[in-house]
Amino acid sequence: MPGNSERRNKRTSAKKGAAKGSGGQGKKALEGRGKTLGATDRPWHKEFTGDDKPRKTRRKQERVRREAASEGRVSHIGKKAPTTRTPVRRKDPDAPEVLVGRNPVVEALRGGVPATALYVARGIELDERTREAVRLAGNKSIAILEVSRAELDRMCNRALHQGLGLQVPAYHYEPLDDLIAIARENAPGLLVALDGVTDPRNLGAIVRSAAAFGAHGVFLPERRAASMTATAWRASAGAAARTPIAKVTNLTRALKECQDAGFLVVGLDADGELDLPDLAAAVDPIVVVVGSEGRGLSRLVSETCDLRVGIPMANAVESLNASVAAAVTLAEIARRRNSLAAAGYPALVRQVVAVA
Repeated sequence: MPGNSERRNKRTSAKKGAAKGSGGQGKKALEGRGKTLGATDRPWHKEFTGDDKPRKTRRKQERVRREAASEGRVSHIGKKAPTTRTPVRRKDPDAPEVLVGRNPVVEALRGGVPATALYVARGIELDERTREAVRLAGNKSIAILEVSRAELDRMCNRALHQGLGLQVPAYHYEPLDDLIAIARENAPGLLVALDGVTDPRNLGAIVRSAAAFGAHGVFLPERRAASMTATAWRASAGAAARTPIAKVTNLTRALKECQDAGFLVVGLDADGELDLPDLAAAVDPIVVVVGSEGRGLSRLVSETCDLRVGIPMANAVESLNASVAAAVTLAEIARRRNSLAAAGYPALVRQVVAVA
């Protein structure tokens, strides 16, 4: 065309070679690469099974490992690269908790828990418990905030909140001495000790059973055990607001303190030397020790117990859940004590304790 100096099929690049897509020039244009070798047939692959593996690579790896060992380092050549772990952020034990569920929220407000805010989800059904929670929060000058369900899900880590959430400070644990004093004043005393119960739902259920059957307190170790989190609060159905709970540094030492105060320490053990219906000492001041969900009582705690009691079962069942075993035991102790209440046994015990 006039005015266009470019010609067709004119090479504009100075680079020589085969045209794109030709596969090469001349005889090599259509020559294939041959069979693709498998992993076991490649001398340079780690899964190679032959004897002619390149010695240069092995010698280099051995030399690097020797140098690393001499310098006190660890060589990862020829090994899987180490994975980097993301540091786990531990929750602040003094951070506030959000109690969820209508019964736990109402019971906490009734028990005078120092709450800071009541969260009510939009569009929930207003039943008697919801109205009572709002009324109690208003009487105590607690802020009442209406939030969306998604926001309430986020605050309680998607726990079943039933449209209500109560923000409370971290749980306040009582000293063990106060629990022992309360139990001695209300003779015959009854305390519950937990040996390594790690599930907060079991913890809450045991606290609920302790409150239902007249226990004067629950104590548990500081380490390797569940704490009174929002999940435990919910499982207790608000009973944690009425039952004092203590944390101890050493559970064995705490049990010995209870023994020095006149309590009989009874551990729940499937292989115990005594069956629960034969526990005549249930009417005396007693501490019931509940083991962990998997291994039961630890060795030191088991040796510290005065008695080890088993729950007889009709079928070939190895054991019960920790919270169920605690509930069965506490119910049997309450039954025995109630059967002797008409004979004036509690008054007699109070006289003996007062004289001592």
